[in-house]
Amino acid sequence: MIKEIQLVVSPQTASEEIPLRKAIAINLNIDPIDITAFRIVKKSIDARQRDIKINLKLSVFIGENPVDLKYQFHYQNVSGKKRVIVVGSGPAGLFAALRLIELGIQPFVIERGKDVSARKRDIALISREHQINPESNYCFGEGGAGTFSDGKLYTRSNKRGNTDRILQILYSHGADQNILYESHPHIGTDLLPEIIKHIRQTIIDCGGSIHFETKLTDLLINNGRVKGIIIQNGETIESEAVILATGHSARDIYELFQRKQILLEAKPFAMGVRVEHPQELIDSIQYQSKSRNKYLPAASYSLVTQVDGRGVYSFCMCPGGYIVPSATSPDEMVVNGMSSSKRHTPFANSGMVVEIQLADVANYQQFGVLAGLHYQQNLEKLAKQNSTGGQIAPAQRLTDFVQKRVSTNLPESSYTPGVSSSPIHQWLPEAISRRLQEAFVHFDKKMPGFLTHEAYIAGVESRTSSPVRVPRDYETMQHPQIKGLFPCGEGAGYAGGIVSSAMDGENAAEKVALAICG
Repeated sequence: MIKEIQLVVSPQTASEEIPLRKAIAINLNIDPIDITAFRIVKKSIDARQRDIKINLKLSVFIGENPVDLKYQFHYQNVSGKKRVIVVGSGPAGLFAALRLIELGIQPFVIERGKDVSARKRDIALISREHQINPESNYCFGEGGAGTFSDGKLYTRSNKRGNTDRILQILYSHGADQNILYESHPHIGTDLLPEIIKHIRQTIIDCGGSIHFETKLTDLLINNGRVKGIIIQNGETIESEAVILATGHSARDIYELFQRKQILLEAKPFAMGVRVEHPQELIDSIQYQSKSRNKYLPAASYSLVTQVDGRGVYSFCMCPGGYIVPSATSPDEMVVNGMSSSKRHTPFANSGMVVEIQLADVANYQQFGVLAGLHYQQNLEKLAKQNSTGGQIAPAQRLTDFVQKRVSTNLPESSYTPGVSSSPIHQWLPEAISRRLQEAFVHFDKKMPGFLTHEAYIAGVESRTSSPVRVPRDYETMQHPQIKGLFPCGEGAGYAGGIVSSAMDGENAAEKVALAICG
């Protein structure tokens, strides 16, 4: 017999098997020994009161053994089958490749960056020697930007596809079981690279291929239909379909499309700064206690408000995390955040960004549809100009930023290249700076203690999403001008994060199968 039950228990009870088993038995009015096994289906924290509770949904097995959680995916051998080129090995590209294999199509994946192990070494050089490889960094390389940007799996994009299916694929490739039931699942930058390797191996074992340090430089188009691609050494690779999953930082792809007069669309995006607090402070605010219960995770937050007709909100909040350098060129300054699986650093950081609408980039209209892209890029260069050198980030205490004064010193930081005091309130565009200042005051009312001298901001947080969309037909997912070209993921402007990008990649693969196989 299998029973589905709901329980509300203490954090300690939720964390320990014997007390939880007793609580289940009491709920079902049975002896604990009758419970063969139990499985958490959903788990969330209710921290609205001082007496924090854990909400659990459980499957309880009474007198029978549980079935294996891992869903069996039909990854067949596609050697010699029809070949489809997948450009990019981020979540959209990798999950598109896996779905193609299930559908009997051979994926030929190209990735401008390096494999995840070599990429680690290049990322270490950014922090240690301030050296940026434009093709291998926090944004480019196997696994995409998400691999070294926290590995959060939360999404509201359930209408795009089956969220549970994506989580099951990650679990079957080595992710912890808890991603299947946590309300805000998270893998961590320490574990995600191995999962990416396992996905790569599945693709190769099934007859697909992944080619690193292979950069798309042109599309082969004949009579409005894609015929293949050209890569950086001039080699031509033919295919009757191309899945474009290049990520939001592949600016050269947008520039290529503009040169070839391939239709693009400008879209709103967001930019701002990254704010860092002591994790202990965020814990005390969110858990209403001076110290965090050892059975509770590092506390997070989600903040949003409107200032003068623009949304201002937290983005990619990383409890127990690090701020990391995410520029893709030596003349840029870009920051992002990440956390390991344990989320155990003494710092909590989050992007704090302001919505940028098309009217805000009017001074860049000479760039046409790429106006937002150049606005974004110029702000990154401005941040670099206000740095003291290398990848040292310009920074300012949070209270000093709001009160428009220069910080005479800075608190301890998780950002390993280092931070230096800068009057961010002066050089950040007024449309962003003023809205952030007002938002921080508002957020302090929602979370008393948030606006503190112990926190600081670093700039700039600019890669929240793409300022450009590659249009596609709603039904076929093909570009309206070019048959056989399937834009997907964050770079195409249709996703935001690992799970939504993965679902979009899967959807693109299914549309490819309909187009070339019928």
